[in-house]
Amino acid sequence: MESAAVDVVIIGGGIVGTVLAKALCENISLKKSEGKNTGLSVALIDAADPKEMAPSHNDFNPFTDTRVIALARRTVNELADVGLSLDDLAKQHNGELPPKIKQIEVSDKGHLGLLNLHSQDYHIDAFGQVVSLSALTRLAANASTAYQHIAPAKVTGVEQHSDHVDVLLDSGDVLTTKLLILADGGRSGLAERVGIAKTVSDYHQTAIVFNVHMQMPHENKAYERFTDSGPLAFLPFDSEINDVKANGNGFSVVWTLETQAARALMEMDKASFVKALQHAFGYRQGKILRVSDTASYPLALTKAQQVTSHRTVVVGNAAQALHPIAGQGFNLGLRDLSALVCILKRESVLKNAASELSKSQAFTQENAQKSQSEGSDDHFDAGAFSIIQRYANERKKDRDNTIALTDTLVRTFSNQYFPTVIGRNVSLLALSMMPQAKKTFVKHTTGYGVTPHGNRDNNAAC
Repeated sequence: MESAAVDVVIIGGGIVGTVLAKALCENISLKKSEGKNTGLSVALIDAADPKEMAPSHNDFNPFTDTRVIALARRTVNELADVGLSLDDLAKQHNGELPPKIKQIEVSDKGHLGLLNLHSQDYHIDAFGQVVSLSALTRLAANASTAYQHIAPAKVTGVEQHSDHVDVLLDSGDVLTTKLLILADGGRSGLAERVGIAKTVSDYHQTAIVFNVHMQMPHENKAYERFTDSGPLAFLPFDSEINDVKANGNGFSVVWTLETQAARALMEMDKASFVKALQHAFGYRQGKILRVSDTASYPLALTKAQQVTSHRTVVVGNAAQALHPIAGQGFNLGLRDLSALVCILKRESVLKNAASELSKSQAFTQENAQKSQSEGSDDHFDAGAFSIIQRYANERKKDRDNTIALTDTLVRTFSNQYFPTVIGRNVSLLALSMMPQAKKTFVKHTTGYGVTPHGNRDNNAAC
């Protein structure tokens, strides 16, 4: 058995954990006792094998995950800030950039409610971009060698002590850390083992995900279509289906249905499935030409009752797993990451400044002994209580508001109770005619709805 000490241990090598590892290593500068600057020492532990290349339809290995995600404008900007420009994805795909979302149409099938948004009306280039989750994860994983990547590996135990946390691996090795970050999606049960309780609200719905080729080009338009059977999202994304590459006419689809209905659809032959999809979506993009293989996953709202424990924080889906109805889950998780990096960066700067000040002052032996007795340490403590608590405080408002918004949308737009149907259509119509209300909606859509004053979108219209 070997033992090693690092500043931070991250459990979970998906996109959130991978980006976080890179950001912590490269964006936080520490001044060591010998006077040299260095970054935080970070170990990333991942149960998935990064060498696996076979497509994953069920277990959602982050390196082979077939899902596609919409990154809000703020998320795209924050990824660029940590050195992950989406332009770099083009280098892996013959120069093809991830599609931008320039238009959004929200509609309620069979009713008058309709909302159309155009990015140019808000003087922004796009509301966001659509990327392959596995491609983005591989881009992030290959973008830095500054942290220790331990994979495939499983965590067999976590032991919290007053001044550190021990992380036990299935290899028998032990990692000792000041700060433990759980970015494992919540599937491991580790959060509960460190005292972070969770609540689960089952929506009794299933999301079916797949790609399609349509008759008409997408022209960077995304759709959120509410139907009797559940929400249906179309995101512009040119995939390859049956050896045919989309040419500006591809979409990635998330179809949410009551679980029994989803099961029945998944059991249909391809022709019947296409017919049902065409009926639900309509002909706004012409006929459906091709449909890829499908994958599915159950939907529930899982929320950690608190996002911290002793020397431990949870981020991303480990902190909250949301319904995909408004595409907020992943973007909320990236804001967890951004907040944590900003807090640690701020605290490290203060620590460095205090360290320099102490060296420039002439301390008496009595003062030096007093400082030592009070636990003064020249090394930066990433898991200090003040840091953990500040993270919890800074994430509360954004987290609570986004969870409440998503949950309300699910219960409102999955409900066929007639007064509710009338109410939501009146709301959509009213929203379409109220510029200020649309501007507020756009802020939330782009990720700038709840954010510190210094980190708002610079665009005046937003």
